[in-house]
Amino acid sequence: MGFSDLLEQVGSTGRFQIVHVTLLSTPILMLASHNLLQNFVAAVPPHYCSAHSNLSQSQLSPEEALRITVPQDHRGKLHRCQRYVVPQWHLLDKNGTSNLRNEGNSVDDLDADLQGCIDGWTYNMADRSSTIISDWHLVCDQHSLKQMGQTIYMGGVLVGAFLFGSLADKYGRRILLLMSYLLMAVSGTCAAFSPSFPLFCFFRFGCGMALSGIALNSLSLILEWIPTRVRTVVGTMSGYCYTLGQLILALMAYYIRDWRWLTLAVSLPFYVFFLYAWWFHESARWLALKNKPDRAIKGLKSVAKFNGRCDEGEKIDIKMLQESMKNELSMSKGSYTALDLFRTPYMRISTVCLAAAWLSTSFAYYSLSMDLQKFGVDIYLIQVIFGAVDIPAKIIIAVTMSYIGRRPSQSAALIIAGVTILINLLVPYDQQTLRTSLAVVGKGCLAASFVCCYLYTGELYPTVIRQNGMGLVSSMARVGAMVAPMVRLTGDYIPWLPGLIYGGAPIVSGVAVIFLPETLGTPLPDTIQDVEERGSGKRSKMSPKETIILEDTGANLLKPVA
Repeated sequence: MGFSDLLEQVGSTGRFQIVHVTLLSTPILMLASHNLLQNFVAAVPPHYCSAHSNLSQSQLSPEEALRITVPQDHRGKLHRCQRYVVPQWHLLDKNGTSNLRNEGNSVDDLDADLQGCIDGWTYNMADRSSTIISDWHLVCDQHSLKQMGQTIYMGGVLVGAFLFGSLADKYGRRILLLMSYLLMAVSGTCAAFSPSFPLFCFFRFGCGMALSGIALNSLSLILEWIPTRVRTVVGTMSGYCYTLGQLILALMAYYIRDWRWLTLAVSLPFYVFFLYAWWFHESARWLALKNKPDRAIKGLKSVAKFNGRCDEGEKIDIKMLQESMKNELSMSKGSYTALDLFRTPYMRISTVCLAAAWLSTSFAYYSLSMDLQKFGVDIYLIQVIFGAVDIPAKIIIAVTMSYIGRRPSQSAALIIAGVTILINLLVPYDQQTLRTSLAVVGKGCLAASFVCCYLYTGELYPTVIRQNGMGLVSSMARVGAMVAPMVRLTGDYIPWLPGLIYGGAPIVSGVAVIFLPETLGTPLPDTIQDVEERGSGKRSKMSPKETIILEDTGANLLKPVA
């Protein structure tokens, strides 16, 4: 008897599993809202230097004051970060709009001296009533702070993955999930009422940590209470919760135009999640592995009662539990570290190529998803399109992985995404429809690449070190998400450089994936020796298993990394 047989005995797809999975999946809807929140709370409104203070008493209309105060750039648009040192009154005469003139300041506007916005900025808040940009003037010399804020948030996601991942293995999934819900609720609330940008970043860092804790522990609890045969279906549903969450964010942002209220709105539900999460059952599998059989049996009997199988639940005792966990307990005694991912040739090749795929996928994904304003299209519409494209993308990649193979699917998704980003560099800015269409294709390919990354990684690493491998390469994805906003700043010096880097990275990693072995229809490796034998072409003694369903990756198949 295995643990799966024990789960069948108490009911593996009963009322408990339906309620359990539903309650755990619901918060995933709101994870996308926090992940992509900066698209709206940090939207950059049209802005220009405020007029000279001595013009406030004049009879000029706002348009006239603007004309004599702010010069135009090389594109004929108002300069965002400079104004004339003195008002250029003669510009009114040239347009025949006024006879006002200050002879002492009548200089040719082409030779007029310019200065920074020493009296502040004026913002056009037609689209958003307020953003962190307008509240804290994160423009001109301070514009890099916007990207820094997103990098700090992603840094929290990275730290949270290491912290909550290790603590969950030591203290359990349930308690860490409760802490993560509370941290997200409190940090989000504090971020909404932050009086300064540094404090906002501090609390957003906390939100990032909480996001990792929620994602990791929710998926672990989902996986460990459902049978193998339904993991792919449940994983698909969980993944689409994140996709649906992107559409919910667009809807909420459309109706809530103030950044503080929007931040609060996406944070308050986590108080509710925290309250009902006390009902969650700790993983019986984890309790058994941590030598806590009494609590494990109590949990199993509670599930049996919930599913209407009290008699079957009463039959479970410590001896039956230990027998069902015999294989898992023997495997847990092995000592493996992250260094074992690099000790042998084919493990080393797999780790390097997979790390490149994860990093570039996340790097390019967030380069597209986190700067919606650059497409010149309504940001609410583009958010809906970007969210909706994940639906067909994930279906297509699932089909190609099943019939064509993992390696060609992963490689093609990365290369096509990179090519579309590079092509966009050549498309004129005024051709917004074409630019947006290319970006949507690229974003869909990157969403598909995430799907493939989860499955392919789980099939390449052996059972004895699979969690270590998944942890390492997925952390590279978070590094990519951190770096992506900062690379955009290179555009201040070389406008085309960010696009070249964003497009080049997935193409390079797509080529690297070609050096990985194909895993379609092959058994899962159990040991490092199995991996080396597969790589060298020797006949492996791996036991046949279903490769489409993985113990620790099934529920992640369709969910992008934070």
